[in-house]
Amino acid sequence: MDGGVTVVTNPLVNVRLTSSISSFEVQRRFNRGISIAELKGKLEMVLGATPSCMDLDLFSVSDKFLQKMDDNEALLGSFPVDDDCRIHVTDRSGQMSEFSDVSKVEKFEIPEESYEKRTDSARSFMKKHRVGVYNEEEMAKKKADLAAREEEQKAAADAISVGSRCQVQVSGQPTKLGTVMYVGKCG
Repeated sequence: MDGGVTVVTNPLVNVRLTSSISSFEVQRRFNRGISIAELKGKLEMVLGATPSCMDLDLFSVSDKFLQKMDDNEALLGSFPVDDDCRIHVTDRSGQMSEFSDVSKVEKFEIPEESYEKRTDSARSFMKKHRVGVYNEEEMAKKKADLAAREEEQKAAADAISVGSRCQVQVSGQPTKLGTVMYVGKCG
């Protein structure tokens, strides 16, 4: 025996990825034997930032900052990366933020009269096949159902008076007793 220490870990690690580019969190699995430069190349495909403009920060499972991952030659496994750790990518280029601002996007708008004349639109298809709001019978039935439901609710509300005792049941919570303080429509 040479007296050396041998550390045995899983060669793959599952990490959570966040970035300054997107508000979404992504989970990916990486080999601990890849360099940080290779990791940045893989992250480019996931997040869209250029590797040369990436800053990587490592956070623990409980989201405590551990350290910067700024040595491109170092192996991913040389950092204290465990399953469910988070790697936050900061894009220093600033170019990706302009794609998330929809106010800079020019909208295509067509006048209502021109759209009405088109035969290849969703509206013309719905009219032709009598779908949705263009099906008078179905819309009349829905309107009648709504009126009947409102009438039932009104009759039920008329049977309740302010000051009456009531029992409130919410799924997942214990039943509660109370007193009616208001009868009517909300809003």
